[in-house]
Amino acid sequence: MPNTWFTADFHFGHNNIIRYCNRPFRSVEEMDQTILERLNASVKPNDTLYFLGDFCIGSKARVLEHRKHIRCRKIFALAGNHDKEARKLTDEFSWLNDLAEISIQGQPIVLCHYAMRVWNRSHHGSWHLYGHSHGRLPEPPTSLSMDVGVDTHDFRPWHYDEISRLITARTKARSEQNASPDFE
Repeated sequence: MPNTWFTADFHFGHNNIIRYCNRPFRSVEEMDQTILERLNASVKPNDTLYFLGDFCIGSKARVLEHRKHIRCRKIFALAGNHDKEARKLTDEFSWLNDLAEISIQGQPIVLCHYAMRVWNRSHHGSWHLYGHSHGRLPEPPTSLSMDVGVDTHDFRPWHYDEISRLITARTKARSEQNASPDFE
């Protein structure tokens, strides 16, 4: 059975991101290769990958070259602020949007490159997955939103089940926090 994965912020070809995010790579080539290897080790050809923006810096040819090295055939992509050329490659992705609302196993999820404080059905259990912030945006321990970028997960994608376990724990913490104590 195919698995579902989420990730963001590869920044292929972006040398400055190594310094900006303090990524542990000596070169952009090492960074690109490590991200591709870890992605392909997890995500199989028939799986589904949701990519939440900032795929690649550079020419259309560079974007195509990196996409070609990803074995997963079904990539649903959201454009990030560094995806000028990737935005033009709609045939290389199952779809390419700015915002998406999906449902997995009955769980509504809002996807965007950018973090939002509220989103559709956020007060009714909908999750929000995003990138862009490279793990630097504080996340309340009861939040139903999550940064799924590579900087938050050892340069690997997040599996749906991992996200589900994490957000389920947050939901439990939220309900415990909202429970009022018995006073006699």
